[in-house]
This record gives sequence, structure tokens and C-alpha cells, in this order.
Amino acid sequence: MIIIGEKINGAIPAVKKAIEEKDAEFIRNRAIKQAEAGADYIDICASTTPDIEIDTLKWLIEIVQDAVEIPICIDSPNPLFIKEVFPLIKRPGIINSVNLELIEGTDQDKCDILFPLVERTDWQVIALTCDSEHGTPQDVATRVKITKSIVEKAAKYGITPDKIHIDPLVMALSTDNNSLLNFIESIQEIKAIYPTIKITSGLSNISFSMPARKIINQNFMTLAIYSGMDSAIMDPLNKGVMSSIFATEALLARDRHCRKYNKAFRSGKIG
Repeated sequence: MIIIGEKINGAIPAVKKAIEEKDAEFIRNRAIKQAEAGADYIDICASTTPDIEIDTLKWLIEIVQDAVEIPICIDSPNPLFIKEVFPLIKRPGIINSVNLELIEGTDQDKCDILFPLVERTDWQVIALTCDSEHGTPQDVATRVKITKSIVEKAAKYGITPDKIHIDPLVMALSTDNNSLLNFIESIQEIKAIYPTIKITSGLSNISFSMPARKIINQNFMTLAIYSGMDSAIMDPLNKGVMSSIFATEALLARDRHCRKYNKAFRSGKIG
């Protein structure tokens, strides 16, 4: 399971405060704690006003790269901002994210801007199954159709399916009772066409507006991993969810002699 640590995001009140006060030590500690907890990537999302987002991203990138060795998942709703800070990132990571929605006032989508940056490199991308025609579809067929279009466009830039993390955009269970079932069917349909593609999700989306959200998130994680989900944008400091990951992978015979599970327990990452 590929864990993308979500804890450096300006939408989180404590991180917003650290950004405003230029508290580099707070950001540094957040990066280190996520790495120690088992994150494979550190997501960096400024979530500021557009006029200061580029400078904020540059500041965050510098701190995180100085603090940890694991790669960055660079995150912004504006692909031009990602393009601006991209040269500052020292090692290949993940771009979060691309989709097929046209950028206002242009005939380009995010793929058109960001795919050339990672052409024939070791970079990976998170791709959302949404476009200008359908918005954010809930049906499986449209999600698969959009995935095909993204993969075909990626191929023009030498980006193979194994470097793409498709996010089928799981709906909140509180508004769609079939949310998980549709997500699982989307995984199965997409992987039947592209066996090497990765499936990802924003873990906490499923539990939005539900009570005891941690319970929903943990059980979603178990069922999603079993169904073929490969990565998740999540809080690696959440021992409950991390426990679900290690236990599920052990139960699915993906953890030889349960070594990873036992090591995680001994190090205090789970339990």
C-alpha cells in the first residue's frame, strides 16, 4: 500500500497558522513525523489565496526536502502553479492532480499542461475521473471512459499506466449509499483494462458528514485494499487506519511471514 501523507495542507487550521506565521519548525516536524509513521510520499498543498500560493509552495517544498528524504506529492488546483514550482523538486514524486476539465478561458485541460513536465521521467501522476462534459460522474461506465481518455493522452507523452494513480472520486456515503460498491466496481473495471494502473483515493471522503468517521475510514480502507486500491492520501499518524492497512495486507498474503505487520507493531506504528 502506497501511503501519501496528507498532513501538510493549508486547509488544516494548524498548518494554515504555521504558514501565516512562517513557522518552519512546525512544518518540518510534520514532515518528519509522517515519514517516521510510514508515509511513502509527503503531499504538499498550500491552500492559500492565489496571490501567495506559489511563494508558499516554494517555502513548503524547501522545508520538506530539507527535513526528509522521501519524495513529494505536489498538490495544487492550479496546474500553472505546479509548473512554476516543479523545477525546485529534487527527486521524482507525484503530481496531484490532473483531469480532463478544461481550464477556464482556454482549450486546454490540466493534462495538457502537466503531462509535458513528466514526459519520459520517473514522475507519477494522480488523475481524477472528471471532465468538462460529465463533471464528477457517479456511474462506473463514465469513470472508465474518462480513465481511457486520460491513459491515451498520457501515452502520447510516454507516461505508462503504471505511473498513473487513477482516483475514481469516491462519493460520500452520507449522500450515496452505493458509494463503496460503485468505487469497487470502478476499480475492477479499470484494472481489467489496465492491470498495471494504480488506484487511489482521498481516504476521508467516504465518511464526510458521518458520525464516528474513523470507523468508516478504517473499514473502507480494508475493503478497498482487498478490491485493488493501491494508494491513499491519508493521515499516516492515524494508528487505526495504519493498523487496518498492515493487517489487511498480512491477511491477503502480501506480507511474507507477517514481517511488516510485526515490525510495525514493535515500532509502535500500529496497535
